[in-house]
Amino acid sequence: MNSSAFTFYKFLGLLISAAIALLSGIIGYIQGADGQLIIFYSIATFSLILWAWHFLSVKWTYAKKTGSADVARVNSVDAEAHESGYLGQLIRNNRWIVGVAIALAVLFAVLSFALDGFFSWVNAFIFLALIVFFVLAYWLSTFVTLNKSAFIGCAILLALFIAGSFVIEGFASSVNIKTMFLFAAFLGLACVGQTLVALLGGLDLSIPFVIGSSNIGLLYLISLGIPPWMAAIAVLLLGAAIGFLNGVLSFRLQGQALIVTLGVGFAVSGGTQILTSIGTEFGGNVFGVVPNWLVNLATMNSTTFGLKIPPVILIWLVVSIILIYGLRNTTYGRNLYALGGSRMAAKRLSISERAYWIGCYMISGVFSALTGGLLLGWSGGGFIGVGDPYLFMTLAAVVVGGTSLLGGRGGYGFTVIGVLLLQVLTSFLVGIGLSWQAQQFVLGLLILPMVAIYGRSPHIRSQI
Repeated sequence: MNSSAFTFYKFLGLLISAAIALLSGIIGYIQGADGQLIIFYSIATFSLILWAWHFLSVKWTYAKKTGSADVARVNSVDAEAHESGYLGQLIRNNRWIVGVAIALAVLFAVLSFALDGFFSWVNAFIFLALIVFFVLAYWLSTFVTLNKSAFIGCAILLALFIAGSFVIEGFASSVNIKTMFLFAAFLGLACVGQTLVALLGGLDLSIPFVIGSSNIGLLYLISLGIPPWMAAIAVLLLGAAIGFLNGVLSFRLQGQALIVTLGVGFAVSGGTQILTSIGTEFGGNVFGVVPNWLVNLATMNSTTFGLKIPPVILIWLVVSIILIYGLRNTTYGRNLYALGGSRMAAKRLSISERAYWIGCYMISGVFSALTGGLLLGWSGGGFIGVGDPYLFMTLAAVVVGGTSLLGGRGGYGFTVIGVLLLQVLTSFLVGIGLSWQAQQFVLGLLILPMVAIYGRSPHIRSQI
């Protein structure tokens, strides 16, 4: 490391330490903290970050380069960097992170002009802190060899939660945390099938339509006098049948899974509305009495063995543990990754692509129907459009979590991170007063760079 690079790193650490200390002091002042405490914590924050920067960045990087066996190569690179300008080379080498930081700054400017009352010094400092945190997380991820996307996702999740705790009153309260976990559980269960299908290199766009259809279909069957438990089983079986149809058609029409599943979804949604609206004037809605056991599964006031935790959260937790373990440690999971990585190689290992393809779509149909039924317990009434938000959110959670849409890379553990990240982000956006349309705009800007990054990454089959 040449002298210009070493000096640059030292002054960068000084600048970051001062900025974060100033930010913490300003936030403390806005929140009415004692002046002596503000000064003490600002100085402590500045000293701690500066010390950590020196020993974890400057000293580490310097020792790493000077201790390298290939000192001549490092010196030549440093000389080139000195001639061309170290800052310019640093920006070129990290153009993706610089682009994301600029995009966040542009997003804040757009929201400030588009939304009345959005611009405030608190929001400005929070956006600045998020940019700094994201840059630091990206830099630290360079030292992570495995699950880099999971590390970045967890870092952003932590940053959003801390920012929301400072900006929004009651954001870190137990009630709000339980609410976020409740809605995350619905989304996480809906993402089970999407994750498995994505690992094979497919997509399932029928998920929101199956959710809406099972939502009103379950209440319709109950209103006909069918025992609720029997109606629930029937809806799950119908979800599996829809998944089977999706799997068969998309397997026969290779490369057309997106159009096939979308068409099946529209057909299922339309057919369900026709069936349930016969003899009534309420198309898309079904009225009836939801059984108490279903309500207790999915509402905020539900309890589990006396604990004030909705059972749907524990259901999602159990499903997550089983999937995360199963995908990595069972023959089924390893075969799934093998098929997503290389169909030709999997075929030579006598792995049935047809069976796994259809099986994953059937699992997707079952969990979509399960999500629709649980949402019936949460809302207390059937509505065909209850699954509409999940068309975008399931794809976003899978992609943001780090599962490649090309297949063979990722897993449900990554999807869990994506689900929690999207839920915390949504709660944050709602808390600062953004409308539903503005929330969709921000979420769209989030998923676009993620898709671009994964689209540029070489597929696993090209790396074998």
